[in-house]
Amino acid sequence: MLTLAYLRENTAEALLRLKKKNFKQPELVDEVLKLDSDRRNTQKELDDTLAKANTLAKEIGALMQAGKKEEAEKAKTETSALKNISKELEEKLATSEKALHDLLVQIPNLPYDLVKEGTTPEDNEIVGTHGEAKNLDSSALPHWELAKKYDIIDFELGNKITGAGFPVYKGKGAKLQRALINFFLDEAHKQGFIEYEPPIMINEESGYGTGQLPDKEGQMYYVEKDNLFLIPTAEVPLTNLYRDVIVKEEDFPIKMTAYTPCFRREAGSYGAHVRGLNRLHQFDKVEIVILQHPEKSYETLEEMREYVESLLKKLGLTFRVLRLCGGDMGFTSAMTYDMEVYSAAQQKWLEVSSVSNFESFQANRLKLRYKDKNGKTQLAHTLNGSALALPRIVAALLENNQTQEGIIIPEILKAYTGFERID
Repeated sequence: MLTLAYLRENTAEALLRLKKKNFKQPELVDEVLKLDSDRRNTQKELDDTLAKANTLAKEIGALMQAGKKEEAEKAKTETSALKNISKELEEKLATSEKALHDLLVQIPNLPYDLVKEGTTPEDNEIVGTHGEAKNLDSSALPHWELAKKYDIIDFELGNKITGAGFPVYKGKGAKLQRALINFFLDEAHKQGFIEYEPPIMINEESGYGTGQLPDKEGQMYYVEKDNLFLIPTAEVPLTNLYRDVIVKEEDFPIKMTAYTPCFRREAGSYGAHVRGLNRLHQFDKVEIVILQHPEKSYETLEEMREYVESLLKKLGLTFRVLRLCGGDMGFTSAMTYDMEVYSAAQQKWLEVSSVSNFESFQANRLKLRYKDKNGKTQLAHTLNGSALALPRIVAALLENNQTQEGIIIPEILKAYTGFERID
C-alpha cells in the first residue's frame, strides 16, 4: 500500500508512474487526497474540541472552590455539549478513515524507474539468455505423453480423485519431485536462507498483508466455514511472520525459504497452452523471501536473480530472463524479473520463476518496520522469488532430456534421485 505522505507530496509523479503501470483508475488518487484532507480537518476539529473540553473541566473545579456555582454549572453544560460533539467527530473520523483505507488499497504499487511502459507480455524486455535451444527429432514427445509412456505422472487419475489440474505423481515421477525440492532447499541453505515449514492456510489479515486481498481473492481457494484461504505461494505465510514487527536495522537482510504446495484456481484457463504441467491448480514450489534495508533492496533483487539463474544452469536448462513492463507486472510489485526455460518438444518458453521487489508496499500493509540509526521508525523493503516452481521445470527436464534409452537425469540431481534415467 502506498503511503499517504508520498501521494500528498508527489502527486504528479505518482500519476505518471501509475500510467506506466497501465492503471485504469487514476481518479482514485484525487479521491484519496480529498478524503485525506477531510480526515485531517476532522482530526483537527476533534483535537480542538477535546482540548477545549479538558480546559473547561479544569476550570469547573476552580469555579466551585471559588463559590461560583452558577458559572460552574454553565461550564458543565458546555462540557457536556463538547463531549457530544467530540463523539460525533470521532464517528465521522472513523468513517472517513475506513473510506480512505478502502480506496488506498485499490491503488497498485508504483513501477521502478527501470521498468518500461507496455501492456502485454510482448512488451517485456529480454535482459539475459543462457544456453541454446535443443532441436529434437520428429519422434520427440511433449511431457504429458512422456509422463504416460513412462508411467510417472497420471493426469487422468488426478482428475478422478479431485479434478483437472491436480496430477498424481508416481514412482520415479514422485522421486523426481522430491529430489528437486530437496535440491532447491539445500541450495537455499548454502546461500544463508533459514528454512521454515509454514501453514498452507492463511487468514484474511495475512492475505491483506502481502496484497492477495482484496486484489486476488478470486484466484485463491476459500474455505468459507473457517474463513481461511489456501496459499497461492509460500511468500504469503513467510512474509507474514514479520507482520506488526519492528526489526533491528543490523538484522538485515532477513532471508527465509520454504517448500509448500501452492493452490491457484486459475479460473478461465483452458486450451492447449495449459496442457499437462503447464498450468495446475496444485503444484510444489520452493520460495525465497528477503526482508531488506531500503537502500539495498535493488542490489538484493539482482542477487536473487543471479541465484535463480544459477539453479537453472546447474539443471542444464536453456533459459532467458525478462524484465516485465509496467502493464504486465503484478499489483504489488515495483520491479519483476521472470525466468523462462525453453521447452524443446513444445517449442516455446515456459515461465518457471518470478523475482520481485515490492519496496515498502507490502511492509506498509504489514506494518513491518525497523528503527534507523537516529531511532526513527521506517518501513522495510520486501522481496520474493520462486526458487523454483516445479511443474514447468519438470516439463522441460522431461522433454529436453529425452533419448531413445529414456529420460536422462541431470548430473546435479542424481545423488537426490538415486537413479540416472527414467526408462
